[in-house]
Amino acid sequence: MRSTTPRAALRRAAGGFAAAGLLAAGSLALTAPAQAAAPEFTLGGPAETALHPYPATGAPQKASLDFTVNNPSEDEENGAFEGEYTVRFDLSGIKGVADVAFDKEGSADCSVSGTSAVCHDWGIFPGLSTLAKLDVTAAKGSEDGDTGAIEVTAEADGATFTSFTARIGIGGPDLSMERLPFRTELKTGDTQPVPVTFTNNGTRAAEGVLLTLRYTRGMEFTERYRNCEYSESDGGMGSPGAWTTALCSFDGSYEPGVAYTLAEPPAIRATERAFYDSFLYRVEEDGSAARAGQRAGAKYSAGKGATLALRKAPAALAADLDPSDNQQEVDFQTSNTADFAAYGDRAKGAEGDSVAVKVGFRNRGPAWIGYIRSGEDVATVDVTVPEGASVVAKPESCRGVTAAGEYREDQTGAPRYFCSTPMSVREDADFALPFELKITKVVEGASGKVVVRNPFLQDPKLRFDPEPANNTASLVLNAKDSGTGDSGATTGDGDTGSSSTGTTGTTGSTGSTGSTGGSGDSGVTSGGGSTGSSSSGSTGGDSGGGLAATGSVALMTGAAAAVALVAGGVLYTVSRRRAAH
Repeated sequence: MRSTTPRAALRRAAGGFAAAGLLAAGSLALTAPAQAAAPEFTLGGPAETALHPYPATGAPQKASLDFTVNNPSEDEENGAFEGEYTVRFDLSGIKGVADVAFDKEGSADCSVSGTSAVCHDWGIFPGLSTLAKLDVTAAKGSEDGDTGAIEVTAEADGATFTSFTARIGIGGPDLSMERLPFRTELKTGDTQPVPVTFTNNGTRAAEGVLLTLRYTRGMEFTERYRNCEYSESDGGMGSPGAWTTALCSFDGSYEPGVAYTLAEPPAIRATERAFYDSFLYRVEEDGSAARAGQRAGAKYSAGKGATLALRKAPAALAADLDPSDNQQEVDFQTSNTADFAAYGDRAKGAEGDSVAVKVGFRNRGPAWIGYIRSGEDVATVDVTVPEGASVVAKPESCRGVTAAGEYREDQTGAPRYFCSTPMSVREDADFALPFELKITKVVEGASGKVVVRNPFLQDPKLRFDPEPANNTASLVLNAKDSGTGDSGATTGDGDTGSSSTGTTGTTGSTGSTGSTGGSGDSGVTSGGGSTGSSSSGSTGGDSGGGLAATGSVALMTGAAAAVALVAGGVLYTVSRRRAAH
């Protein structure tokens, strides 16, 4: 349960003083103000949990259940409920089926008495919060197939709660995925089989299985199968189509103690886009809940190829009752390059005018670049403002710095801006950054600079980029040849920038193609639309650092935001606040 914060305590104190003031003034008021509607909170947790049967020897294996409360308010500062509340757990439904105990670290002020448990706390903040953590084990004397339920309710003055039911069962299927021995250092065009194999280590057969295959943009399967459905998403990485998910259904009964493998292993290939890529393969019992969890609201379309089939494997795998073994992941690194070509712009105006310019870079490919594990920015666009101009509006992903690249408090009028990309950039991306400049002094031919570089200022080289010469372009104001209708300045990638003449409020044309957000938003425009990034700073480089982090790909998020594979899947949620580029 969430403990009281100093901010909450101060607000409660302020509320008390305010209430005292209202009481003092109450005799002067003829009518009381209307009461606000009582907030409604939703209780939640795992809807169904299967427990390992009580063992003949040794201690029973426990499962940890997190119970939550959701405050739907979107007001982070003022949306908290600041009052006491009580949560009650009715355990009578699992008597003789399961035993429970509160995890002391995850549960504050909770106690169990007979077939009920009670927790007390103060304050419910906006969003999802943990109420309590229960450790649940099969009860001695319970049998395979026994079921029960925990009923969760809550109460508080001035608030209502939606109750929740958590169903508990003894035994069931337990599908464990074998880790495959992939080659991870690849060249474009390399293909290798994916002989997915799993075992049912549970106590009962799985009635149908759902196989999830999830892979990033640089990889693809050589065939799309009839019994699979496919969807693409950005997966919280800031690039449309960064992830493809295939959900493959298999009917039939999959017996305990038996291993199964794909009759004809599909093949996965490193495409011409491949650079850093990831592949996830997961198995679970099929059903509406599993399918809805993996779909996560995305739209899917069926494949039109052959039917993917399962058969019994020659021998069972070693037993492993860890539920996390339902899923395995592998990262690939492909020998490839991506050419990031900067472009600038030019504009013309009189002293006091505001002009719009657009700068950025295009990825000429062939590779897409995605830092899947670390979540680092792929690159930084470093913009130096021309003499005689001051920035009055900038993209949200850009932060003003001093001329030397050091911290600066005031974000408008800075001589230089560092603009962060997302954690991925597609092979066809146009990363366009709109700025509004005010001309404070007319300087003929005043020229600034646009550089696309590594997020580390001290190590600016993009190691995946084979053409460093086009990483720099010019931002020019009031050039001699500039004027309405002029062809403009040549940019770093050989494209022609546009000219704009402006008075305050005019919008200049751009030297880039594709759409982009307005002021306050930076876009990566690609075949699938534009996405933005609001991160600032970086701690990682642009090459190997993208895969240096270990552990599961973390739902996404991320980017993110993410995209989530439920029940052990991927959540891409990236925290990328850094001190300096």
